[in-house]
Amino acid sequence: MADTKKPLLIKRYASRRLYNTETSDYVTLEDIAEFIRAGREVQIIDLKSGDDLTRQYLLQIVAEHESRGESVLPINVLTDLVRSYTTQATSVVPEFLAASFEMLRDGQSKMLENMTKANPLAAMPGMEAMRAQQEAFMRAMTGGFSGLGGKSSKADSDTKDASGDLDAIKKQLAELQDKLSKLDR
Repeated sequence: MADTKKPLLIKRYASRRLYNTETSDYVTLEDIAEFIRAGREVQIIDLKSGDDLTRQYLLQIVAEHESRGESVLPINVLTDLVRSYTTQATSVVPEFLAASFEMLRDGQSKMLENMTKANPLAAMPGMEAMRAQQEAFMRAMTGGFSGLGGKSSKADSDTKDASGDLDAIKKQLAELQDKLSKLDR
């Protein structure tokens, strides 16, 4: 069995076909998206040049989902992202987005953990099926983001800390929007 802690290596040939080195077969962008949804890290390398193309292909996957009407990113967020590329100063956007998604994953993990742990109803017949439906619903509502059981740097903090973190994120977002609006002038 393959080591799932290591990124799955995908090689891109000159013909632009993508080759899964673990299973020795060709894969599509949708296959790669499925690996990621299942919690697997991937790395896509150009066979000839050795360049890492992972970011380029991940952006392509997001663009395809958005073009099919599976909109996760609001227009104002996309606009702010485009603006962040035009700033000369070091952008805080990448760090902000990474922290925001980590908090989302941690929140999902805590919520699912609380639904199953210390719940006297968990032993009732049919509760496991209901929990599975709730997990599927949460995945659907968050666009299939992985990490439901992922690492959690602050997963042990209580709910009060989470609301404080949300307030801090709102403040950071407001500061970021203010900086972006000043750069437009």
